[in-house]
Amino acid sequence: MSLPSQLQGRLSLPVIAAPMFLVSGPELVTQCCINGVAGTFPALNQRTTDGYREWLHEIKASLAEQPDAAPYGINLIVHKTNPRLEADLQVTVEEQVPIVITSLGAVPELVDAVHSYGGLVFHDVTTMRHAEKAMMANVDGLILVSAGAGGHAGRLHPFSFIHQIKQQFNTCVIQSGAISTGAQVLAAITAGADIAYLGTRFIATRESMAQAEYKDMLIQASAEDIVYTPKISGIPANFLAASLEQNGIDLDAAVNPDIDLGKELIDEAKAWKTIWSAGHGSGNIHDSPSVADLCSRLRDEYNATLSSLKPL
Repeated sequence: MSLPSQLQGRLSLPVIAAPMFLVSGPELVTQCCINGVAGTFPALNQRTTDGYREWLHEIKASLAEQPDAAPYGINLIVHKTNPRLEADLQVTVEEQVPIVITSLGAVPELVDAVHSYGGLVFHDVTTMRHAEKAMMANVDGLILVSAGAGGHAGRLHPFSFIHQIKQQFNTCVIQSGAISTGAQVLAAITAGADIAYLGTRFIATRESMAQAEYKDMLIQASAEDIVYTPKISGIPANFLAASLEQNGIDLDAAVNPDIDLGKELIDEAKAWKTIWSAGHGSGNIHDSPSVADLCSRLRDEYNATLSSLKPL
């Protein structure tokens, strides 16, 4: 195990609830932390940097009287087209956010800034080359966004990806991709991960900011209803096919090779209100529980599966 000391004894289940665009907010984050898993949200879910700081204050206030709560975290898009990166990073450092998840760019200066106050940096990777760059930037862990994960997922099978990473690097490994049950959390740990990374399973919780129609579509979907396409941002990602169809997305049209995440996630975020991301784990989701009930269920499933394996 390569679990950072800042997390040891802080999680009642080895799980991080992934930061999801227009889905993760303060209520989801705080309920996750109170119930023993690390809750996170994208800084860009708040439309301004000032609003981002307000959310951090809200989360910190909610957790102030919860000494046993798991740490919370945020996601920063480290792409040259994100015009808010510098300002959001400054707020992140000033507020001393415990966990910073970086995407689309591993920058040593950013990692150093977070390390300056004792924070952790975990970086999204989909290939071994991405992992090498992240480790060169001195991140504290790698989030392996494998085949079947929601959003900007990779193509590698998690078992192969984990083993390759473990062979080459001594770092914390966080596994993403179609994890929806406690048994699947245990499978990720057994395969060599230190932490499981769950996104899609938390979309349909009562505390998520996802629209009711989004939650209903997710609950009705199976893994076969997920489409992997670069049509939305130029970066391949997994989406609910029905949401693409109802928005008239032509999957046969040519892809625009230009990637402008500042425009996509800030200026034109309205599109993402009706184009909905999800992973292959959707086939295991049939209800919309509270975060507390979901976390309790995940722990029960994890422990029951572990107990059933002992005779073997």
